[in-house]
Amino acid sequence: MPFVVTGKCINCRYTDCVEVCPVNCFYQGENMLVINPDECIDCGVCEPECPIEAIKSDEELAPNELAWAVLNRKYSASWPNIQASIGPMENAKEAAEESAEDKRALFSERAGG
Repeated sequence: MPFVVTGKCINCRYTDCVEVCPVNCFYQGENMLVINPDECIDCGVCEPECPIEAIKSDEELAPNELAWAVLNRKYSASWPNIQASIGPMENAKEAAEESAEDKRALFSERAGG
């Protein structure tokens, strides 16, 4: 899987990355985005667009972040595709200050849209 959305995205869901993706490989959950690894072409244009650095190359994932790669694969198969920015969640600035590990319990399996 080339790029992975990590738990930093939970309750932020900035969608700047969606706007630049040339292959529309982002999928929307209730409180985060994921990348479909089979659709991602490893171009890397999404990574610098994320204002909270929630997107990483699979090669940059720390051991405690590997579960996010599995989560991206799983939920990109059932959540709706998102192809345009919808802006961040209401309290994104506050949520951005929390660590991915602290936010893990807040993850919602429900689809967004």
